Amino acid sequence: MAVSHDIAVSGVRPGKVLLVGEGMGLFAAGEEGPCSEVGSFSASVAGAELNVAIGLERLGQHPVYMTRIGQDPIGERILYFMRQNDLDTSLVGKDATRSTGFMMKSKVDQGDPKTYYFRKGSAASALGPADVKAIDCSGISLMHMTGILPALSESALEASKALVEMSRANHIFVSFDPNERPALWKSDKQMKQTLLSLSAKADLVLPGISEGRHLFGLDNVRDIGQAFIDNGARYAVVKDGPDGAYATDGHDGVYVPGFKVDAVVDTVGAGDGFAAGVLSALLEGRRMSEALERGCAVGAMQTQVVSDNEGLPDKARLNDFVARHQRAVVRQVG
Repeated sequence: MAVSHDIAVSGVRPGKVLLVGEGMGLFAAGEEGPCSEVGSFSASVAGAELNVAIGLERLGQHPVYMTRIGQDPIGERILYFMRQNDLDTSLVGKDATRSTGFMMKSKVDQGDPKTYYFRKGSAASALGPADVKAIDCSGISLMHMTGILPALSESALEASKALVEMSRANHIFVSFDPNERPALWKSDKQMKQTLLSLSAKADLVLPGISEGRHLFGLDNVRDIGQAFIDNGARYAVVKDGPDGAYATDGHDGVYVPGFKVDAVVDTVGAGDGFAAGVLSALLEGRRMSEALERGCAVGAMQTQVVSDNEGLPDKARLNDFVARHQRAVVRQVG
């Protein structure tokens, strides 16, 4: 039986959106093959929280992005990129002793590309509780974070905990995407414990099927959503790839089908686009089904480009995409 009871989300009000994370340089291979053998790469900027910030800005919201960069060309590229995308750079700190992180990404004709991170000891990994304490919370209504920030270092882990506590103390809605990155964690045990702990304190958690499988041993979107609710979250939105997304508050649930595209160019950044779509709709006061539809559309649009964020649309492009693309077959969840 399909679950189709829509959800009115409480606790979200218009205002600034705080995001804290690591902005990185991205070097994407210009041809297929191992990154060690490819002759050309295109340079851009990446980082989960930065991607979400860009998506929110293009959809008419007011993101505030905090990070640290080194005094190097990659850091300057991030600043330039933020200014080009009308993002406030006042919370970007410069570190004279650490470098800006970067990543390399292979090119593939199907499936997910291989990514290689160069971020150990980076400027952003030095973020800590003192940085959080210095944040001016006035005007901030929502804080979105991912499971990447706490994986960067011990100080970043403490900063992540401080962000959640600060948000709760100031009645700021907390959105959390577990966004597992096993290679960044000291152990699988630490990753699981931390992600479950942060998810338990979130108002909204945004896992994918793979995270539900790893954290709870579950594959069904309905079961995964309920598991996150039982863990402590108020609302759970489970991403179901190109098929769509499911949301629940533990009582009602709604499944919204995704959008069909002719071909997928690159899946990296689609989850960030999904988050930007969902959060922008909730900040507008829309119900969960509308938020899921927007999230699915923005995520699908992001799969059409190689860059991690070039596919993120403004409202005009988003509306055109929704009008011109068919929906996936409605999934049965029971």
